[in-house]
Amino acid sequence: MKKGLKLVCLMLLAASMLFTGCEKKSTRTQVRWFVGLGAGSDEPTFAPQKAVVDAFNASQDEIELVLEIVDNDQAFQTLATQISGGNAPDIVGPVGIRGRDSFKGAWLDLQPLVDKHGLDLSQFDKSMIDFYRDEKDGLIGLPFGVYPSYLYVNKELFEEAGIPLPPKNYGEKYVDENGKEWTWDYDCLKMLGQKLTVDANGNDATSPAFDPENIVQWGFGIVWGDARGYGTLFEPNNLVAEDGKTAQIPSAWLDAWKWTYDGMWNSHFIPNGPYGSSDILSAGSWGESGKIGMFQCHLWYSGYAVMDYDWDVYPMPSYKGRTTAKMHADTFEIPKGSKNPDAAFKALSYLVTTAADDLLNIYGGMPAQTTKQKAFLDNFFKTRYPHVTVNTDIIIDSVQYADNPNHEAWMPSFQETSTAYTEFWDNLTNNPGLDLDAEAAELKVKLQEIYNNAKD
Repeated sequence: MKKGLKLVCLMLLAASMLFTGCEKKSTRTQVRWFVGLGAGSDEPTFAPQKAVVDAFNASQDEIELVLEIVDNDQAFQTLATQISGGNAPDIVGPVGIRGRDSFKGAWLDLQPLVDKHGLDLSQFDKSMIDFYRDEKDGLIGLPFGVYPSYLYVNKELFEEAGIPLPPKNYGEKYVDENGKEWTWDYDCLKMLGQKLTVDANGNDATSPAFDPENIVQWGFGIVWGDARGYGTLFEPNNLVAEDGKTAQIPSAWLDAWKWTYDGMWNSHFIPNGPYGSSDILSAGSWGESGKIGMFQCHLWYSGYAVMDYDWDVYPMPSYKGRTTAKMHADTFEIPKGSKNPDAAFKALSYLVTTAADDLLNIYGGMPAQTTKQKAFLDNFFKTRYPHVTVNTDIIIDSVQYADNPNHEAWMPSFQETSTAYTEFWDNLTNNPGLDLDAEAAELKVKLQEIYNNAKD
């Protein structure tokens, strides 16, 4: 038995004995907390999570919270087996959008429990409450840890190029009140991207002498972006229509893909596949390279990357009057098969409020509780990047522009669909001269074939 699994078993045993004693059985309602779909399944997190469980169990005498940790590699199958076998846990989390939607239809609507127990939802940003409202299934999660996205900007490269930085706040125009709207268009972000893109001879991408075969610095990109990630920045949508069975290519997504493809192969301000995975761009972690003027990514990148130059964060541009800042977020769910939904909701409420600080210190992520966000971010960046001053208001404000539907949302035959659009994107990023209309049409046909045969 692996060391991690042994520890889990010991934890479960300890939890089961905590209130039973040797002679008297506990009258508490047992609530099983399943961890493994997201963070929390690596061994260093076991003891801190157990401490949260112990604190909850000591805080009241009605509920016994029992921790069940499953290795991430086995968690999806284990949970699926438990649910189908009528042995669903009572709480599942933390879990992101993709993990949540891999079990679409399995989650309890929490709104009746919110109303019954009087949980104050105003402590969370309204846009994040809406983020967890499903048209069919209701409120299927409560906000917990959020990872907004925004533009990371290398201020040193802007200074070298002699061009003004992007607007400091959402709603502001580029340069000044008489300037341009902050958009993805040619005369705004794309223009800046080209001026920030430089070849080995010092020519920028607007110069007739620019050499696209010897680029040493780029203007823009999405770190680890894909077809859905680039598409959602123009408009939140999905590759499956609202009926859940019809393949679609949203027109705004096709615009985004064409814009991106032009940036890679014609305007040259976005790294293409070969450049993007090269050592000059830190093998895909572009922000660490210091060789990209602007890049879009989430808050978690600041905890991952080492950026030892002068940088700051800036608002996302708009497309046809709409601004989108794609969102990653973790939540806790109650399966419909929970045998103790009321007790589970009381424990879940504790996890996303009272225990949120301790859990977020374990998992990372900005608190969903709005009153805690500013202090968290100030401490987060002071600790990790003392050499820069980060405009944390942009990170908080970006929550208002979260993509809903989310770019990781459910699709029929999730894995097979993901493979299809990944192959499409790999083709786009690695091959010039493609007809994007034809490629998108072919993708739609492939997706429809997958959906027609989907079992989930």
